[in-house]
Amino acid sequence: MIASVSKPGMPVEARRRGREAPLDTTPPATEVHVWGACLEGDPAEFWPSLAEDERAAARRFRFAVHRNRYVVGRGLLRRILGRYLDRDPGELRFEYGRFGKPELAGIAFNVSHSDSLALFAVTGRNEVGVDVERLRPEPAEEEVAERFFSPAEVDVLRSLPLAEQPRGFLACWTRKEAFIKARGDGLSLALDSFDVTLRPGDAPALMRTAWSPSEPDHWSLFDLSTSFPGHVAALAVRRRGLDVVVRNWTD
Repeated sequence: MIASVSKPGMPVEARRRGREAPLDTTPPATEVHVWGACLEGDPAEFWPSLAEDERAAARRFRFAVHRNRYVVGRGLLRRILGRYLDRDPGELRFEYGRFGKPELAGIAFNVSHSDSLALFAVTGRNEVGVDVERLRPEPAEEEVAERFFSPAEVDVLRSLPLAEQPRGFLACWTRKEAFIKARGDGLSLALDSFDVTLRPGDAPALMRTAWSPSEPDHWSLFDLSTSFPGHVAALAVRRRGLDVVVRNWTD
């Protein structure tokens, strides 16, 4: 599966092709590549490529399913980035930002997962964030939206038909998380200090930030949900005019 979009704010629509396009080993300057992958692989295959701090983190997981998915996820990240940088996955040495966001010289990337699905966003020197959540039919929890979303977002969410509120809630949530992850702010940035679109049919967009009226002009938001059935996913990039390409990762 491969999907692409050339206009920020529009959904990324899947298009079937018989063969994946070849992958350049140079980090894309005018594109963001989003790789979808399953985390149900064999962790023993990826363990040798992990750094010691990643192995220590894996050992702290209480349940094997979470530990195995973490190992596979980190191993896949190393393989994907190694392909772009033409380096052995085990040789990559990550640095970590103030709030724990991993970084690597020469390439920008971000990772999100929901259960066994992982998304890996890769681009050139553009700040990028991705988030994915499994779509569940339960109504959106009022205390979560009212507690974390801005008043304007809550008004829009509660104006939707009840059946549309779960997707609307996750559209808002994933766009906010992708934006925060792209900035690398972690929990220091309050979710109600900026607004995103969430109504079905509205283009994904950053509408307002409390700290700068011009901040939204620098960002592009994308809805990736149509490429991952049963999930709601979003991408945020600090740049205009980028294309997005979505692929399934297969070794």
